[in-house]
Amino acid sequence: MKTGKFLAAAILALGFGFTSFAQKTVMVGGAAMYPNKNIIENAVNSKDHTTLVAAVKAAGLVETLQGKGPFTVFAPTNEAFSKLPAGTVETLLKPENIKTLQTILTYHVVSGKMNSSDIARAIKAGKGKATLKTVSGGTLTAWMDGKDLYISDESGNKAKVTISDVNQSNGVIHVVDTVLLPKM
Repeated sequence: MKTGKFLAAAILALGFGFTSFAQKTVMVGGAAMYPNKNIIENAVNSKDHTTLVAAVKAAGLVETLQGKGPFTVFAPTNEAFSKLPAGTVETLLKPENIKTLQTILTYHVVSGKMNSSDIARAIKAGKGKATLKTVSGGTLTAWMDGKDLYISDESGNKAKVTISDVNQSNGVIHVVDTVLLPKM
């Protein structure tokens, strides 16, 4: 009888242990981002990422970002896109600019899944900065200012990560407040 109770308690404790490792649902742009859905399935529901979703569709990258991955995506908000010079987004969305749009969007993507703790470890190992290779072939630089995580691009822009660790079935999203631009 004591062995049965012990086993039941051990199994119960083990079950609770596993739930503590479960990825949580995060709210972004007024919508729940479910860890069991892929990047596109979640992003289309965020009111803060309608410009990004439109750009991903125009660039023909939907299928890629629905793929297995894993990907780490630094996802600019609509407000981030509005900081670009007037007419920039409209120009980029034109079919004749698809290559440029693809380059800019894939510049926001790093292969592999890097949660904020992974990025923080890389920053520590890099003595204050971590260089991240993007899918487009460029580099981003991650660094901390106090407890805030920032990403700098090759053009000298810096983006603050406003929401980190939005886990997806095929990676992770970190919401940023600035569009990152490669040297072109």
